[in-house]
Amino acid sequence: MQCGVHLNAEDDTGEIPFLLDVQADLLADLETRVVVPLVRRAAFGRPASRLHPVFIVADEQVVMATHLVAAVRRRSLGAPVLSLENQRDVIIAAIDVLWSGV
Repeated sequence: MQCGVHLNAEDDTGEIPFLLDVQADLLADLETRVVVPLVRRAAFGRPASRLHPVFIVADEQVVMATHLVAAVRRRSLGAPVLSLENQRDVIIAAIDVLWSGV
């Protein structure tokens, strides 16, 4: 589900505990989902405000590492944690900065 946050089952470093699904739900039948890593704030450094919004997930500050967008197999997503649907405009704006610089 778009704006859904999932556990990152393949986080070996402990720095990227979650993945944010940014793919349109219209494409739910595809075997892959487009995701953006949510990096622990302490591990990220200095975020660029519009490109790297900061969210609270599981009582922890995480940075949307928009520049690391990737496609993953749907079956490799960990359990859903929560929805950031209420932050959809911020999420889409970050993607717009990445794609168009606006």
